[in-house]
Amino acid sequence: MNLVPINPTTLDPNLDWTADDQKTVDYLRALAADAVQKVGNGHPGTAMSLAPAAYLLFNKIMTHDPSDPSWLGRDRFVLSAGHSSLTLYSQLFLCGYGLTMEDLKSFRTKGSLTPGHPEFGHTVGVETTTGPLGQGVATAVGMAMSERFEEGLFPGAPFAHRVWVIASDGDLQEGISGEACSLAGTQKLGHLNVIWDDNRISIEGNTEVAFTEDVSARYRAYGWDVHEVEMLEDGDVDVLALHAAMVAAANNTELPSFIRMRTTIAWPAPHARGTAKSHGSALGKEEVVAIKVELGLNPEESFAFDSELLNRVRVSLGDRVAKSRGSWDANFSQWRIDHSETAALLDRLVAKELPADFDADFPTYGADGATSTRKASGQVINALAAKLPELWGGSADLAESNNTWIEGSPSFLPYFSDSTSPFGRNIHFGIREHAMGAALNGIALDGLTRPFGGTFLVFSDYMRGSVRLAALMQTDVTFVWTHDSIGLGEDGPTHQPVEHLWSLRDIPGLSVVRPADANETAAAWVENLRRCAPVGLILSRQDLPHLSNNFAQIASGVAKGGYVLESDSDPTVIIIATGSEVSVALAAKKALNSQGVTVRLVSMPCIEWFDQQTQTYRDEVLPPSITARVAVEAGATSGWYRFVGTNGQVVGIDHFGASASAPVLFEEFGITPAAVVSAAMKSLQHSQR
Repeated sequence: MNLVPINPTTLDPNLDWTADDQKTVDYLRALAADAVQKVGNGHPGTAMSLAPAAYLLFNKIMTHDPSDPSWLGRDRFVLSAGHSSLTLYSQLFLCGYGLTMEDLKSFRTKGSLTPGHPEFGHTVGVETTTGPLGQGVATAVGMAMSERFEEGLFPGAPFAHRVWVIASDGDLQEGISGEACSLAGTQKLGHLNVIWDDNRISIEGNTEVAFTEDVSARYRAYGWDVHEVEMLEDGDVDVLALHAAMVAAANNTELPSFIRMRTTIAWPAPHARGTAKSHGSALGKEEVVAIKVELGLNPEESFAFDSELLNRVRVSLGDRVAKSRGSWDANFSQWRIDHSETAALLDRLVAKELPADFDADFPTYGADGATSTRKASGQVINALAAKLPELWGGSADLAESNNTWIEGSPSFLPYFSDSTSPFGRNIHFGIREHAMGAALNGIALDGLTRPFGGTFLVFSDYMRGSVRLAALMQTDVTFVWTHDSIGLGEDGPTHQPVEHLWSLRDIPGLSVVRPADANETAAAWVENLRRCAPVGLILSRQDLPHLSNNFAQIASGVAKGGYVLESDSDPTVIIIATGSEVSVALAAKKALNSQGVTVRLVSMPCIEWFDQQTQTYRDEVLPPSITARVAVEAGATSGWYRFVGTNGQVVGIDHFGASASAPVLFEEFGITPAAVVSAAMKSLQHSQR
């Protein structure tokens, strides 16, 4: 069944390039040189050479509305070459997004709206944080996936849009961009368009020292529509050819498009053009003056922009915006009338709200059974998916192991394939963990849906850059990381995470949740969705005993990050545990009770959520007066000492695992009730000195 995508308006191939357009680009180039010169650091060369391309996009090509930066109908722009942040800031200033000349003057200074790299949520008009090379390209792939998924979620809706990317040589050298662009070609994401700034310069000089492949051929092999734009004889961008390539790319909706745009870095600087120096440092006062002379601008003026020209440019853009917005608003109003039920869903998603009963009718787990938390997570995902059509995701080729498959929904496959629908909720990311992480960020940033993605916890290392950006941007992404410890068994130390839990907990803004059983897993999913922030769910391969069937108590405790699971009267020792080790701690508590030792057992599924509670609550769970404490977790011990203090003990693993069954490994490496009992007795001795 071949489905025809809903496409944005076909672009006009004719370009009206006036003297005003050229003079505007000249001013933008001078502003880039001025801004870096004033602060004394930055990346002027790329911003100068990219000025024509960015101006074409924002003023002749893209659909956007500076008065409504979150408009559903807008195209998305990603400056993957985030070091060239002035490329974006100058357009946000020019188009009237709220940035002023004073903001450009305060470039890269404390508290400014123009930081060194674009930051989502900090500067209006920035769609994603970029700077770590390759991340922008990969995030844009997720945005394009989201755009297509929304076509299925909201049939007939008029907010189909394009995703535009400007990428650098460095972006395309990073492996993450290759992962993501390979996936985009497979998915035939026809609304994705990448412009490669082929300036052949990086910090160490000519890129040929490390980057010699035929990049255009590589993208053809990925399945992209490739266009080549050579520069003019004088080294400047060929605006007419670039516009033609942009139009052709935008109007091809069957394949993602790649434009190789040849440029000269720092053009038209008389001495710095084409040099590595112009990539990452101020050009010097004399060179900045010479640039303005080359451009026919007043060399005595800094941060200059003709006010009448600025007004004409904004009026021209305003006329174009008004025309596209008027048509869109009329179509959208009619769509709301014709699709009232779907429109209500849209309103809920725009408001970031959940249905009142979304957490009802979950699978129940009786106190006598045992279930791996990865299996419980899969069951909960399917229960949630029945009520949350915005929930979708996949795995890095591990869906069967991660339990990330939504039953009854097809795969997310491209248009023009043999699939019955291109709008399935199950994404095949392939073995591309890093690109998966960035794509999940892009899906979340696109604004309406709730994505998740799975792999083994040990391979979170492969996606750490994307996870860090998720935390920095606070994207609404769920990372499903299974096979959480030596408990995965015979696959051995290459697959057994040890240092990963505390390494991930050290990322500010990321919540790491390691549930102890199936019920805690369900509660973790509920709290996760309520928070709308990045979460890593850490899940077991092996079955774990169900701790309790009092779901209300568990849900309340999990939401607070840590809670008292069991406690004797007047406890003398506290045992803190997470995940599979909570059941170990329960057995240790029974053994200690038989020796007359009173115990408080605390389940701590999420330290980050626990830290957000009031001091009063935290002291209720972990009374400061009880200094005999033991933490138990089948991973590195380092972070637990702030909870157990100088009298406390930690039962964990500070070395790599081995290939054997889970019971053998837990016994061999001392993650046992007996080890916890021994640690508790030692802590009691220390606390009584």
